Formats: sequence, C-alpha cells, structure tokens
Amino acid sequence: MNRLEQLLARLSLALLWLLTAIVSLTAGKPIGVEVLLGAGVAQPMVDPLIWAGSLLDLAIGLWLLSGRALRLCCALQVAVIVGYSILLSLLAPAFWLHPFGPLSKNLPILVLIWLLMRSHDKPPSLT
Repeated sequence: MNRLEQLLARLSLALLWLLTAIVSLTAGKPIGVEVLLGAGVAQPMVDPLIWAGSLLDLAIGLWLLSGRALRLCCALQVAVIVGYSILLSLLAPAFWLHPFGPLSKNLPILVLIWLLMRSHDKPPSLT
C-alpha cells in the first residue's frame, strides 16, 4: 500500500467512524433504542449505552484523523468491530440479512483495517 492508499484508507475509515457516531445519535437512534429494548436492556440504560457507543466511534474517528499510534488504533478498531458484531449478532441476528449490511459490511472493513495495519509495519512505497 503506497502513501496515498494509506491516507485514503485512513481517511475513509475515519469518515465511517465519525458518521456512525453522528448517525447513532440522530437518525439511527430509534434503531439502537429498539435493539436495546428488544434485548431487555432497562430503559434508563438505553441512552447512556447509545451515547457511550457513539463517543467511542467518535474517538476512533478522531484518532484515525490524528494519524498517531496507528497500529494501536487499528487493533482497537478490530476489537470494537468484532465486539459490536458479536453483540449485534446475539441481539438482532436478522441484521446479517439486512439489505444495507449493518453486519456484513464489517467483513470488508476488517480487511481494510488489516491492510492498513499491515502497511503501517512496512516502510511506505512510493508507487
């Protein structure tokens, strides 16, 4: 992966995390509320959990924009995505079949993160 590809991968992932943080608190919030309540989460915990997830997504997006400790950031992204995917698979397994792919999209995202992490271990090429 050359420098431009690394930058595009990092910025694309940052945009994904930042938009997810915003959507989770706005247009997508009713979906989160429905999933959490459907899983038996007590009503007083729903908003704090949505805010916590959104703030985590925001922090990851900002971290990616900073470009610092990228390997650690990539490892955190993998852990969060795997954790979110397992949790959502347990709470709302039908999301695997959703036409917009809220879970299935995580597979290519994990590959992109892996490629970015792998390229960070090597000196960037000029081509």
